Amino acid sequence: MTFNIIVLAKQVPDTRNVGKDAMKADGTVNRGALPAIFNPEDLNALEQALGIKDQYPGTKITVLTMGPARAAEILREGLFRGADDGVLLTDRAFAGADTLATSYALAMAVKKIGDFDIIISGRQAIDGDTAQVGPQVAEKLGIPQVTYAEAIESIDRKRARVKRRLENGVEVVESPLPLLVTVNGSARTCRPRNAKFLQKYKHAKTVTERQVENLDYIDLYSSRPYLNLTEWSVADVNADPVQCGLSGSPTKVKKIENVVFQAKESKRLTDDDTELEDLIKELIANHTIG
Repeated sequence: MTFNIIVLAKQVPDTRNVGKDAMKADGTVNRGALPAIFNPEDLNALEQALGIKDQYPGTKITVLTMGPARAAEILREGLFRGADDGVLLTDRAFAGADTLATSYALAMAVKKIGDFDIIISGRQAIDGDTAQVGPQVAEKLGIPQVTYAEAIESIDRKRARVKRRLENGVEVVESPLPLLVTVNGSARTCRPRNAKFLQKYKHAKTVTERQVENLDYIDLYSSRPYLNLTEWSVADVNADPVQCGLSGSPTKVKKIENVVFQAKESKRLTDDDTELEDLIKELIANHTIG
């Protein structure tokens, strides 16, 4: 028994290094000015896929992402950890997409990939924190969804059993396949790079990357087809350009403000129970907690 798994991943700006040039005038993120990383919860999602592959050898994992040419880096990161293939959606027409336009493009790419049993993604991306893309993709594909997953406990040809971590406890649900699952950051941490896979895929490139870098060892890519990362445009996935990018994004940024946190008065407490009790009462009284 094997499965075809698609992992939705995103290259995001490192929010620990946000500077004054983080936003453009049109309200979109200036990704070129920020360090880029693999979205943390998407790594948790990848680990869930790899866990299924460990249990069922022969399972195929495809990492799907949308972004500029440099987003191919997270496809390689997926391959280094055990994924089998990577697909990059990249086109100027995709630029500036909100969650609606993003989920439309991803859903069209999933349809082009074709046969799949389960789609796994992180709950949300750290640059938007909306938690909307995964559920919207499921809706556009017309398949069930399970959100806030902490573990995919079991899976067979017909259904999956998923543990959900909710605000007030844990819930275990079953859903028929095909299925989309979004994964919390509380799920198992993704395994590190595998040295064998690192050596195998270190030269994996998209067509655009090979053209930009003017690589002269073309024979390498004809003799080792697994090094060719798939790159699709709007036309390649038969998407409607009007529903992509800014034109397909009803969400608009009205205003951007820089918020600076400043330390004011502080209290130093000892381990005295009375002081701790007084602090709790004060926090409840001013509605900080409770």
